[in-house]
Amino acid sequence: MSSKPFDLIIFDWDGTLIDSVRRIVSSMQAAARHAELPVPSDADVRGIIGLSLPAVYERLFKGASQQSLDALKEEYRRQFVETDATPAPLFDGAKEVLEHLRNQDVRLAVATGKARYGLERSWNEVGVGHLFDASRCSDEAEGKPHPQMVLDLLAHTKTPAHRALVIGDTAWDMEMAKRADVARLGVTYGAHAWEELLPHEPLDALHKISDLQTWLAAHLSRNG
Repeated sequence: MSSKPFDLIIFDWDGTLIDSVRRIVSSMQAAARHAELPVPSDADVRGIIGLSLPAVYERLFKGASQQSLDALKEEYRRQFVETDATPAPLFDGAKEVLEHLRNQDVRLAVATGKARYGLERSWNEVGVGHLFDASRCSDEAEGKPHPQMVLDLLAHTKTPAHRALVIGDTAWDMEMAKRADVARLGVTYGAHAWEELLPHEPLDALHKISDLQTWLAAHLSRNG
């Protein structure tokens, strides 16, 4: 019997480990105003969190000119990195959970809708990048909910699908994991409502990331 329930845990980043949803929303709305595009609602922006930029453009700004989309992209980056003062810290207990898992020899990875530069910058801000064995970003693989990010991470870490777990806050995370035939665990405090995750059959719901250690221990006890 294994001493740990999973060998690899793949985390989403925004809305799962880092409390960045409010900054994403306000930055996207400011960027839309700057590019003279229709300003999406809070709910509409929350709905696209985790998707790659082409998918965001298709859902929020369908029919916009390339010039407008280029202006939106540059202004969003400036807002999120330099201008928007909305805090985007790690969720309480996230760093401690990651450190505990590393001490238990669980491999850790990130699958994110961010581009590589965005993830690296965020890692530098919150100081946890060294805890991850691997990561895949939206400019390195097909975007969520395509399963490529998960499949790449499984191959990179030489982990069988049945020994991996994906944790995320959006329906895109859950669908990505399901399409890769990997177990999935939803969180209820991020971008999407729990009801949006349910159709993709997550194992359970976490209400705080700090509950993960307890959940994993209970899962191991139940399933060996």
